[in-house]
Amino acid sequence: MALNEFKLKSSFKPKGSQPEAIKKLMKGLKNKLNYQTLLGVTGSGKTFTVANIISQIQKPTLVLAHNKTLAAQLYNEFKDFFPKNRVEYFVSYYDYYQPESYIPQKDQYIEKDAQVNPKIEQMRLAATASLISRKDVIVVASVSCIYSVGDPKNFVQMGFEIVSKKKFSRNDLIRKLVDLQFERNDLELMPGRFRVKGDTIDFIPGYFDNIIRIELFGDIVEKILEIEKTSGNVLEDMKYFHVYPARQFVISPETISSSIDLIKDDLKERLLELEPLEAHRLKQRTLYDLEMIEETGFCKGIENYSRYFEGRKKGERPFCLLDYFPEDFMIVIDESHQTLPQVRGMYKGDYSRKKNLIDYGFRLPSAFDNRPLDFSEFEKFMKKNNVLFVSATPGPYEETHSSQIVEQIIRPTGLVDPVVLIKPIKGQINDLKEEIRLTISRGDRVLVTTLTKKLAEELTEYFAEAGIKTRYLHSEIDTLERTEIIRQLRLGKFDVLVGINLLREGLDIPEVGFIGVLDADKEGFLRDARSLIQIIGRAARNINSKVVLYADKITDSIKKAVLETNRRRNLQLKYNKKNKITPKTIIKPIKEKEIELTDAKHIPKKDVPNLIIELEFEMQKAANKLEFERAIALRDRVKKLKERIDVSKS
Repeated sequence: MALNEFKLKSSFKPKGSQPEAIKKLMKGLKNKLNYQTLLGVTGSGKTFTVANIISQIQKPTLVLAHNKTLAAQLYNEFKDFFPKNRVEYFVSYYDYYQPESYIPQKDQYIEKDAQVNPKIEQMRLAATASLISRKDVIVVASVSCIYSVGDPKNFVQMGFEIVSKKKFSRNDLIRKLVDLQFERNDLELMPGRFRVKGDTIDFIPGYFDNIIRIELFGDIVEKILEIEKTSGNVLEDMKYFHVYPARQFVISPETISSSIDLIKDDLKERLLELEPLEAHRLKQRTLYDLEMIEETGFCKGIENYSRYFEGRKKGERPFCLLDYFPEDFMIVIDESHQTLPQVRGMYKGDYSRKKNLIDYGFRLPSAFDNRPLDFSEFEKFMKKNNVLFVSATPGPYEETHSSQIVEQIIRPTGLVDPVVLIKPIKGQINDLKEEIRLTISRGDRVLVTTLTKKLAEELTEYFAEAGIKTRYLHSEIDTLERTEIIRQLRLGKFDVLVGINLLREGLDIPEVGFIGVLDADKEGFLRDARSLIQIIGRAARNINSKVVLYADKITDSIKKAVLETNRRRNLQLKYNKKNKITPKTIIKPIKEKEIELTDAKHIPKKDVPNLIIELEFEMQKAANKLEFERAIALRDRVKKLKERIDVSKS
C-alpha cells in the first residue's frame, strides 16, 4: 500500500472566514465529532476550506455531490489543489439510460436501453483501482456511488501481478486477461482490450490511458513497458504491474459454476409461485441468461444476479463504491440540503420498478438485491466515519445531527452578497431583456432561471432573434459537455445561459453579473427559501452583481431569502469597513478545452446556419491535414444540424 500523503498546492492562503472555519472544524475532528456542518456562502471558498481539512486530517475522502455538473466542477478544483495525489471521478457512466421496466396497465415491457460513456466508465474503474492501491485518494462522486458495483474482494482477488524476470507463460497471460473481461482486438487498442503479436502482448487497463506492453522470452517476462498510446514513446520501464479487472462486475469461473446451481434452484421454486404465462416468461429469460454467463462469463443484466455471485443473503445490501474505501475515511457531502434527500429517495424508486418486473415474471426476486443503498444503510457508513456537510442552506437533517455548525460568511475577496430587487411579473421579459443588455455592455454574463423547460427553450430562441447570444443548458446534454458549455459562457462565446434546476448549486462563474429569476413567487421546490438563496448566491462572485426576482407577491420564501441575504451582506460590509477591504471580482483561470462539443441542443435554431459554416470550414481544414477521422466526425455533425434545420422548416 502506497504511503503517499496529501499535499495541498495553492498560490493563496486561507482568508476571510476560512482560517476560523478550518480551525473550528479541525478541533471538532480532533474531539471526534461525528457530524459537522460548514455553512459557507457562495464564493467563500468552501472547496478550499475542505481541501485544507483533507490535507490536515490525511484520510481518504469521498466528496458526494447531487448532480454531475457540480461533481465535474469539484473534481477539477480538487485536481488543482492536489496535483500529486489521486483525485478520481465517479458518476453514472450512462449518456442515455432507459431502465428495464414493465407497465402492467398497458402490458408494456420496456427493455433496458443504455449508452455507456467509455471515458466515464474508465474513470469509475480508475477510482476503484486507486482506492485499493493507495491511501491518498479523493473520489468526487454523484449518488451513483450508492449503487451496486460488485464485491471489492472479488475485484482484488481476480487481479494478478506481472513481475519482470519472473515466469509467466504467454497462454496463461492471455487466459487471465480474458478472465478479467479484457477483449482481444489486434486492430484497435482501447481501454479493456488487448492484442498479441508473437511474444509481445499489449493491453490497456480499463482504468488507464496508456499501453502496457509485456515482452516475453519463452515463459519469462523480459520487459514491462508503459507506452504512450498516440506517439508510441516508452514512458517507463517497470519492474512490476498489477492488473485489475477491465469491468467492475467480473466473476471467477469457479464462482460462476456454483452460482448457476443456486440460480437454477431459486428458479424452480419461483416457477411454482407464478401463473403459467409469467412462469414461461421467467424460465425462458433466466435460462438464456445462464447460458450466456456459462459461455462468456457475462450477460445483459448480469447485475440482477449479483447476489449469487457475491455470496450475499436475500435482502442483504449490495457492495458499492463506499466498500472500496478503507475502514477510516472522511465523507464530505456537498450541497447537503439537496444531496441527502436525493440519497434518501433512490431506494424506493428502484424498488417499485423492480417489483413489477418480478411480479410479472421478467426477473427473479434476486433482482431486488441489485439496488442502491437505502438511507439507513448509508447512515451506517456516516456513523462510522467523519462526516462534513457543506451547504449555504443546510437542511433539517444537518441541523438536527450536526454537533457544530461553522459559518463561513466572509469571502476572501471581500465580495458581498448581491443587491436583490423585486419587480412585477407583468413585463418581466422586456425588463429582463433590458437588464441583459446593460449587463453585457459592461462585459459581464447573465443567468436566467425559469420554471419550465419549454419556457427556457422559447426564451433562448427569443433572445437569439433579438441579437443576444444565448444558450440553454439541457438536462439531456452529455455530462462532460455541460462543463464545456459553462466554460464557453465564461469565455464570452455567448452571454446568456438559460436553465431550470441546473443553474442553482455549485456553478462557479465569476463573470456572472446579473441573474433574473422568472416567476419567483410560484411557491414550490424550485422557489422555496433555500432554492432562492442558492440562486442569489450564483451572482456573489462579481462586484457588479445584481439579482432581480420577478414576483407579484412577497411569499414567505422570498421574505426569508431576502432577509438572510441582507443579514449576510451587512456582516460582510461591516467586516470590509473594519478591515479597509475594497472588494474585487474573483478572477478564476479558464481551463483549456478538454472535449469537443458534439451536441447542438443548447444552440438556438437561428445560430445553427452560422455553426454549420464554421464546422464545414473546420472539416475542410482537417481533411487538408489528412486528419480524416476528425473530418468524418465534423461531417456527421454538419449532417445532423442540416437535418435539424429541415425539420424546423417542415
